[in-house]
Amino acid sequence: MSAASMQTSVIVVGGLSLRVQVQGEGAPVLLLNGLGQPLESWDPFVGALSGRRVIRFDAPGVGESVMPLLPPSITSLASIAAAVLDEMGETNVDVVGFSLGGAIAQQFAHDYPSRVRHLVLIATSCGLGATLRRWESGDVLTAPSWGASVTGVFSAWWQALAIVNWSSIPFLGGVSQPSLVVSGRHDRVTPPSNGRVLASRIPDGRLVILDADHEMLQSPAAVELVRVVERFLGETESVDPAPIEGHPAILHFAINFA
Repeated sequence: MSAASMQTSVIVVGGLSLRVQVQGEGAPVLLLNGLGQPLESWDPFVGALSGRRVIRFDAPGVGESVMPLLPPSITSLASIAAAVLDEMGETNVDVVGFSLGGAIAQQFAHDYPSRVRHLVLIATSCGLGATLRRWESGDVLTAPSWGASVTGVFSAWWQALAIVNWSSIPFLGGVSQPSLVVSGRHDRVTPPSNGRVLASRIPDGRLVILDADHEMLQSPAAVELVRVVERFLGETESVDPAPIEGHPAILHFAINFA
């Protein structure tokens, strides 16, 4: 996707200044960032995406958005996402969430079902009840582009408080949108068992397991991830999707990123 059409602005939502970026033309898609990650974390993904109007923003306390006095909840972060769409003049969009952004995407689909055309959940979990592993040196908080500063780490942990007492298990069965769940076979933060839980509980959920780790948004993994997402959106935009050979459809892709 060309950067020529990129527009960055600062909007005020609930008294907080948020940095928002809009890029491209076509069907709108909202990208929800991972824990402590600024909107630039999507750059490799967006670079491989085509034919979409991409909307992304820095969550409160992340990147160039103002830190709130109190940690935001997943519900409040979903309402902030809705307000961003209002400011951008979008009624309904495809929603793609990564890691913590995937939790926000689930809440958004529950709270604003008419605004979500398709739901894509990448390297994420249901919150409470999830299977998690320990953080390691290559995990999201220490990624150099967003976690190198003390402020970056602090804002990430501030955001992490949002998911401490949150779970999507009670409402996943009511998610009606065509949904794609993408997990990394080597993900040490949110192992693929989490993706299986999500896809099995969402009525129209499909699961893809990539041969990738948690940082699949980063190139070159992002290129294949975009292919999977675009194929899903293409299959479900014009037809009523049905899982392949039962529910959910589990598609395994062996991808070599070496």
